[in-house]
Amino acid sequence: MSTDSMVAPRSLGAGVRQVLGSSRPLSWVNTAYPFGAAYLLGGGAVDAVFWIGVVYFLVPYNLLMYGVNDVFDYESDLRNPRKGGVEGLVLTDRWHGLVLATAALVNLPFVAGLVAAGTVRSTLVLAVVLFAVVAYSAPRLRFKERPLVDSMTSSSHFVGPALFGYVLAAGQFDTTAVAVFAAFFCWGVASQAFGAVQDISADVGAGIASVATWLGGAATVRLAIAAYTVSGVVLLAAADWPGRLAGLLAIGYIANIAPYVSIADSDCETANAGWRHFLVLNYVTGFLVTQLLLWISLGR
Repeated sequence: MSTDSMVAPRSLGAGVRQVLGSSRPLSWVNTAYPFGAAYLLGGGAVDAVFWIGVVYFLVPYNLLMYGVNDVFDYESDLRNPRKGGVEGLVLTDRWHGLVLATAALVNLPFVAGLVAAGTVRSTLVLAVVLFAVVAYSAPRLRFKERPLVDSMTSSSHFVGPALFGYVLAAGQFDTTAVAVFAAFFCWGVASQAFGAVQDISADVGAGIASVATWLGGAATVRLAIAAYTVSGVVLLAAADWPGRLAGLLAIGYIANIAPYVSIADSDCETANAGWRHFLVLNYVTGFLVTQLLLWISLGR
């Protein structure tokens, strides 16, 4: 076997690993689950459209969201000590074109299928969601470099699949539905804001603005606590029983970031411990929310 024939498979394998790694496998469930749950709560069934949506928001959507981010945040990622593991790889520049092309190719058929299965209203929601995904990282738009807009746009990346699923299933926007989406949005704002704290030094070094570089670490943590609090209070006050119990889950997120309420910007990287706890907390929260959804469905 020639040297060239041995290198080609290795090169292909490296490319596949880079593409999959840039989609953040640890976070796949964070977008697929909201779509699936909202689609079912909106009146949908476990049908072909459900599975197309779940698979789409599990992998292709995340490849588009995180792959575009990894390509255009390359310089910042090189300076970021937390990159290179489950929290995101440093995407080797030789694979940038492959990641962008693959993201476009795997998204197109799923998007076409969801558009064909939906309505004008659901298609508009999907269009806004996908625009926000690209606009967050793409050159010139770069919503991630617009303080506060970055947190709101990032939140839409997770609320958007749920909203799309609910609209696709023709769900009704009663008080509880509005409360759930509002609370979910506030949770997303808080989570992105806290996540930005650990990257202050890397972002400043790369000349990237964020809510955390703008407000400073301590103020950003306090903003996140306020947003988590609003999220919990909205559910406790406006959602139906037993759904309002989900509001209590905000306590765990507040407790997780409370130790960083006075963090100095120079110590920003210590917040990574809280971020890692956040990643685990999401799975615990997802399990508890699932139990609530089962309780609600059994009560119908």
